[in-house]
Amino acid sequence: MDDGVFALVVLIVLAVAVAALLVARRRRTARPRHAAPGGDRTLDAGRGQPAAEQEPRQREQPRERIEVAPLEEAARDRYLETWHRTQALFVDAPQEATRQADRLVTEVMRERGYPVDDFEQRAGDLSVDDPRLVQDYRAARAIAGANDRSEARTEDLRQALVHYRSLFEELLEAGGAAWRASGRTD
Repeated sequence: MDDGVFALVVLIVLAVAVAALLVARRRRTARPRHAAPGGDRTLDAGRGQPAAEQEPRQREQPRERIEVAPLEEAARDRYLETWHRTQALFVDAPQEATRQADRLVTEVMRERGYPVDDFEQRAGDLSVDDPRLVQDYRAARAIAGANDRSEARTEDLRQALVHYRSLFEELLEAGGAAWRASGRTD
């Protein structure tokens, strides 16, 4: 290969690599590392990009001190049975089923070792473990709050139960055969 052609190929490869780095950096600074669970809320609060990028790291520190343990099989089975009763209750009493789902998720979190006294702390701890889950949790809790104020429609309550179920499944660590064996239909 001619030296001029070789130099041109090297320059093109370097230019593409630099462009890729710049694009990656721009994406990272345009959206915080754990964007949905807290960074965007920090931006919305008007504290700016540096605070939005710092908040997920601040949530990781307390979470590192928490010892989250898997559930014993007997506890998992007991919670699954309670969940089935909660879902069945939805047909006749959707408001109460939503309240029970919220209490059940909190109870499972407590048994696994999550601090449960403060919702924002629970949400922050969950966002460190799985940023997707905190979105379900926040959505379910928002609907549960509307339910407490008698402002939630049945369809809203159904959606809350779907969110709680997603969170419940992950907390139970039953995404595989145990969850399917429990009779889950979707």
